[in-house]
Amino acid sequence: MSIQDAPAPAPTRRRRLGSVEVLAAVLIVVVLFRGPLVDLFDTPAARTWATIFVSIVVQALPFLVFGVLISAAIAVFVPTSFFLRALPRRPALAVPVAGVAGVALPGCECGSVPIAGGLVRRGVAPAAALTFLLSAPAVNPVVLVATAVAFPGRPEMVLARFVASVLTAVAVGWLWLRFGRAEWIRIPPRPDLTGVSRWTGFWLSVRHDAIHAGGFLVVGGLTAAFLNVTVPRQWLDAIAEQPVLAVLALALLAVLLSICSEADAFVAASLSQFSLTARLAFLVVGPMIDVKLFAMQAGTFGRGFALRFGPLVFTVAVLVSVAVGSLLL
Repeated sequence: MSIQDAPAPAPTRRRRLGSVEVLAAVLIVVVLFRGPLVDLFDTPAARTWATIFVSIVVQALPFLVFGVLISAAIAVFVPTSFFLRALPRRPALAVPVAGVAGVALPGCECGSVPIAGGLVRRGVAPAAALTFLLSAPAVNPVVLVATAVAFPGRPEMVLARFVASVLTAVAVGWLWLRFGRAEWIRIPPRPDLTGVSRWTGFWLSVRHDAIHAGGFLVVGGLTAAFLNVTVPRQWLDAIAEQPVLAVLALALLAVLLSICSEADAFVAASLSQFSLTARLAFLVVGPMIDVKLFAMQAGTFGRGFALRFGPLVFTVAVLVSVAVGSLLL
């Protein structure tokens, strides 16, 4: 065999830096610089930041896992024909049905994001899936009961939250149906499940979604904790007396604090210097768009989607909260 006929050497593959290597590097840095790091985090602000970050992640993680399990089950076990039968064929009618269907899912906003992604993968109209994403964490029985407990003697607050949340979700769904574009949503591909059993495919999907969504949850939690520490509390007292600014302030505060929807009613009840309408805006905006949700939505549907969807949801939620609050509160 001549030299020209000799097989070419196989190209060397460069090993990509994986999560294990990154974790090992972080641990080495922590061990080497343990003393300075302890001094750095031994301050009231740092302790507050760490407490808030851990509370956000720990509070959201069970619901994230629940959502990932539901999303994987939808992807593997539920046939596409089920959704074609369960939802109206016309997307304009499927949107309000999906909004009301949010009552059936007891969970928080962290679980609704992967579920909505799974619905889009299974052929559900994006507008209907996004409507479900917005309504489920705000109108499920757990959230409504928590709101009733946080506002004793004020059943109108529970009603106002339910009505405003459903109206916001449906309005956003219809707006996305009218003006949204398919190329704005870019869902990351799942692992190839061809030739594997259903249960193997289920656990592969769970692992994929948990790593993907969990990473963005951590990023959102870090950002929310930082904003919690840096936003001065004195600003709230100064704004509470101005009705318009009060609504906008609490809506922005809901975005920054990133509180789970099962617990946000108790925070809203403690903000007694604000009007009920302003606190309603806090309760409607928070479960639909906050810092951690923005990060998770960007990771699930793409950054371009999140940059368009977040401002739309915030604007509609504030306007609907003001309208419903003026009628019911």
